[in-house]
Amino acid sequence: MPREDIYHDCVTNALAKEGWEITDDPLTIEFQDLRLYADLAAEKLFAAERNHRKIVVEIKSFTSPSLVSELEKAVGQYNIYRGFLRRLHPEKELYLAVPQQIYQTFFSRASIQIIVQDQEIKLIVFNSISQEIVEWIS
Repeated sequence: MPREDIYHDCVTNALAKEGWEITDDPLTIEFQDLRLYADLAAEKLFAAERNHRKIVVEIKSFTSPSLVSELEKAVGQYNIYRGFLRRLHPEKELYLAVPQQIYQTFFSRASIQIIVQDQEIKLIVFNSISQEIVEWIS
């Protein structure tokens, strides 16, 4: 089992505040001879649509001195998870959750925005103090 990110409880609480039900903590992704673990899976019923929206969330803190190295690792992990989820659970959308401060200082850079767009990474930006989701970026 992987070690929980420092913001794991924060993101869990933020999702719960928005009415999401955590269904897996962590979500085991078993594909052929690999077993991987995404941080969370959640679902929410949207009455107007009469269906459940299902998401998988990988939480990243970006606390190391090299944010670019952390981004490289996160993008690789995101792409692997997305590829397996498309085959196993195509109804689940994958999101990368990042703290608001990191989003404002690092992810807002033009070069990083190009990476996020090119890699089609969906983001959840959360406030670690209020434990609330600030923005969903698809």
